[in-house]
Amino acid sequence: MQYDRLLLTDPEQLIFGAAPCPVETERGLIIGGGRVYPEINFTLPTMEVSSDTLGEMRSQYEEIVEDVLERAVRLNSRGLVIEFETLLEMTKEPDLGVELLQAMNEICERYYQKHGLATEIRLTPNDLREFDRPPKQRTSSYLEPMFELFDRGAKAGGTLLSIESTGGKEISDDALMMCDITQFIFSQSVLGVNDMRFLWSKITEIAETNDAIAGGDTACGFGNTAMVLAEKEYIPKIFAAIARIATVLRTLICIEEGATGPDKDCGYEGPFLKAITGIPISMEGKTAACAHLSPVGNVAAAAADLWSNESVQNVKLLSGWAPVAYYEQLEYDVRLMNEAREAGREETLTLQRLLVHSDIRYDPQALILAPENVIRIASQIIKGTNYIEASVLGCLAGLDIIREALDNDTLKIEEKELMYIDILQNDLENIPLDESAFIEQMLPAVEDKIFPEEYGL
Repeated sequence: MQYDRLLLTDPEQLIFGAAPCPVETERGLIIGGGRVYPEINFTLPTMEVSSDTLGEMRSQYEEIVEDVLERAVRLNSRGLVIEFETLLEMTKEPDLGVELLQAMNEICERYYQKHGLATEIRLTPNDLREFDRPPKQRTSSYLEPMFELFDRGAKAGGTLLSIESTGGKEISDDALMMCDITQFIFSQSVLGVNDMRFLWSKITEIAETNDAIAGGDTACGFGNTAMVLAEKEYIPKIFAAIARIATVLRTLICIEEGATGPDKDCGYEGPFLKAITGIPISMEGKTAACAHLSPVGNVAAAAADLWSNESVQNVKLLSGWAPVAYYEQLEYDVRLMNEAREAGREETLTLQRLLVHSDIRYDPQALILAPENVIRIASQIIKGTNYIEASVLGCLAGLDIIREALDNDTLKIEEKELMYIDILQNDLENIPLDESAFIEQMLPAVEDKIFPEEYGL
């Protein structure tokens, strides 16, 4: 592991709007430099997505961006990020994604020149490799259009490059449903880590070539899958909380490979990455309810540098089009956070304290995102001599935090969940910390689901 110390050791330093390593964009956003900015994410309504409908799609994206930026000017916004999270067909056919991106960027540039509104676009192509079965992480034919869209999209105005990568997902979904933390950690700390090395060495090279910013990845397909399963009561909330910690190591790799942040919003591993590496982070919470429900609506904002809404369809609401309505909600949220920062340290910490304490007593997934707990868990993660040990140490620290909160009667949880504390403790303590031994133990159980050579095994 590259990181053996924390960049942030004091929970009061793990605060919204400030990161030790801020990122400055071409149009002048300084993300993590003292302000929180909104990051609006939107998608099309139900419709055909193909070259035949490109004109209609382009009109929709242009109208969304025009309306959002017009509202931003009216609300005296200091800047924002637009995430273009492509639909499947837009990555399979990069011409579609590039044309839509270029059209949106032209509007952003016009508003920048006319109003001084600093707006950048985050380009997030799909990870198409999961459409191979089993996925071919390194030799898939789907890699070519993915990397083409990154390259041409960066040239067309995609300032920030991100992805929701899926390496290891072919075994993680079953591991979550079976509450098998051993197999889940294998999916993250071995398969995920190896895949991220391969993938992000390419993405950061593309970013450098095009003077773009390698933002970062997200464990959305892992940590948020666990959260949604727990929300539906398919798996215990305690298991989902510990699984979230296990995702940190895979996402850490993109930073080791040169990503500078801001990372992508929907994995919630951002606070741990910020504490360890100092990068600015994007987070989502209550305003992501358009895409999924969660128990972390407020605490997620505690350390955010960008505040996002996940993804909302372009549908008509009573007030207007949904992306504009959700942008307005984000803008008011960040206006409050920035007002607290301008008022001073005590006001900033008071607001953060309210955000944190309004959530953490109701769910262990919220509890582990409290800044003091993030620092405590991250300080154990960096003690690992490899990614497996780091993951195990972080997860054990998370269990200790949950156990202490239960002992102190500061965490509400159903009685049926309590047995999972000892089950997880026992499973974690029995994971081989030597990578070779762990791989040797796990491969027979998963070799029919993966191609080991596609992970360099």
